[in-house]
Amino acid sequence: MKKLNSLKIISSVLIIFIIPVLTSAQDKSDWEGGVPDGCTSITVGKMATADGSVITSHTDDSHRTRSWIDIVPARDHKPGSTVPMFKRVACDSFAMPTYSHIKIGEIPQVVHTYGYINTAYPCMNEHQLGIGESTFGGRESLQSNEGLIDCQRLCQLMLERCTTARQALELTRELTKKYGWNDYGECLTISDKNEVWHLEIVGPGKGKAGSIWVAQRVPDDELSVNANASRIMEIDLNNPDYFMASENIYDMALDSGWCKSKEDFRFAYAYAPKSRTSFAARRREWRVFDMVAPSLKLDPNAENFPFSVKPDKPVTMEKLVDIFADYYEGTPFDMTKNLTVEDEDGQCVVSPLANPQMPYDENKLFDINGGWGWRGERTIARWYTMYATIIQSRDWLPDAVGGVVWLAMDNVATSIYVPVFCSVTDLHEAYKTPGRPNGFTRESAWWAFNRMSTLAHQRWGDMRYDVEKVWKPMQEELFESQSGIDEEAVELFDKKPKKAIEFLTEYSMMWGNKVVEEAWKLGDFLWTKYDEKF
Repeated sequence: MKKLNSLKIISSVLIIFIIPVLTSAQDKSDWEGGVPDGCTSITVGKMATADGSVITSHTDDSHRTRSWIDIVPARDHKPGSTVPMFKRVACDSFAMPTYSHIKIGEIPQVVHTYGYINTAYPCMNEHQLGIGESTFGGRESLQSNEGLIDCQRLCQLMLERCTTARQALELTRELTKKYGWNDYGECLTISDKNEVWHLEIVGPGKGKAGSIWVAQRVPDDELSVNANASRIMEIDLNNPDYFMASENIYDMALDSGWCKSKEDFRFAYAYAPKSRTSFAARRREWRVFDMVAPSLKLDPNAENFPFSVKPDKPVTMEKLVDIFADYYEGTPFDMTKNLTVEDEDGQCVVSPLANPQMPYDENKLFDINGGWGWRGERTIARWYTMYATIIQSRDWLPDAVGGVVWLAMDNVATSIYVPVFCSVTDLHEAYKTPGRPNGFTRESAWWAFNRMSTLAHQRWGDMRYDVEKVWKPMQEELFESQSGIDEEAVELFDKKPKKAIEFLTEYSMMWGNKVVEEAWKLGDFLWTKYDEKF
């Protein structure tokens, strides 16, 4: 087995330490449309979860999106009010790379908008409507700058104006047809108290205003995933309980010769064919399905997998946490498996310096698995994740209690999910503090976790256990306490709804503060314990 020579070890340590914190480079992708970073979203129907909740999720794997989060309250608006529409542009004038938002127009406002949790991609509203996201790019020729609505704006509009997933899909039909989609190909995974859908949307073509989109529902007893590749294939618009689409769904594909007939039509291959060639996407699809349904024995090298699968057993929150923290350990695709050294007993072991979160420049030192990134591989957990959500909608509870966003900051392999109920009126100050524009600050929740995670990957083989020792019991406590918190909140809600919301807000803020403080302490501990081994 291959050993790490001293030069490579030194290079590894230096690159691992510097790149995650200081890099200003985007992932170099040559997808159609140029997908910048890539995200993973897992969805689960209510009969496939252990507790009956409907689940969507999102890892915001990005070098540029904002880290701060806040709560936008419900509002009433005067007749004639408008909503500004913005376009994201890369911005390198701040301390770290980020996005700026340039106003490009406005659309009419509605009389009343619902309150929502305002992550970089707004994720849940007060009526338990949840949204996850994953970019797949699509054909370059489809992207148009004539429209007003991009992915983040569509998430916001859905949460402000809708209470169900189907309403959100109809809103997509109405608004993108009238005002136009100006983004690249996106998958939004939209959940409510009863069901979850995947919406895949692309532009109408250069110089045109409008959109082309399709949506497929995940069966209640199954689980699905989007990992930066279009996944909707054949569609049956005669079955509206499982499929919805724009009126022009076939037109561009037929006119351009991307399919021969409606019977031959497959959305992914018509509008985003190159996304299906990406191992960075396909390997994650396989891994998610294999972790919940190993009995299927799916081929990890297959080009396509079922849209959704029935798990071998009900999916728990703990299982989803494990999946999102995964980096193919124990599989042939574990990038650390051949980075070995001899231990004190002369046994060949994986080096404690071997890092499953290697930045791309470091991957080139080892030529691992044919290279990582779009053409080669990428794991589910990523070092450049800004935040991650696992979103539960629960129909047996009042909306104020039933909707909960489990929120983790930075790399989920070294983070912890804390609950933010959909009715909370505020977040702990650290979560509302920007982490990128002004650079490092101890006031930011994201920096607490980013700093600790960066340190933990300097000697992953040892430090992973220090991190797990802190977060695992806290995560178990949170999940075990959830039913009791629900009961107390419902009892309050039946008598004094405002008191219930205050209780849930205080609970979410308490845990937010607790884990941020612990992340700072854990970073200090790692720095001290391993100082002479960096």
